[in-house]
Amino acid sequence: MEATHPREGVPDLAGQPKKRTPHAAQGDRRSHLRLKVSSLSPCPQCRNPKPAHQACPHCGTYRGRQVLTIKARKPKTATP
Repeated sequence: MEATHPREGVPDLAGQPKKRTPHAAQGDRRSHLRLKVSSLSPCPQCRNPKPAHQACPHCGTYRGRQVLTIKARKPKTATP
């Protein structure tokens, strides 16, 4: 006779929770999943708010150097 595995042919079942998780405990577990407020600092050149450690989207400067060329915006025209 061949030796067979004792669980051969039996489907594998996933573990099931023993108790229902309360809403407060569920919220405590997920507390770090909230959205974070983006921190904006004023640009030293134009004083518009910009993300920290990034080039200014308004004037295109970063650490006192011009790194982006900013195109002039077209004025919006009213449509009839």
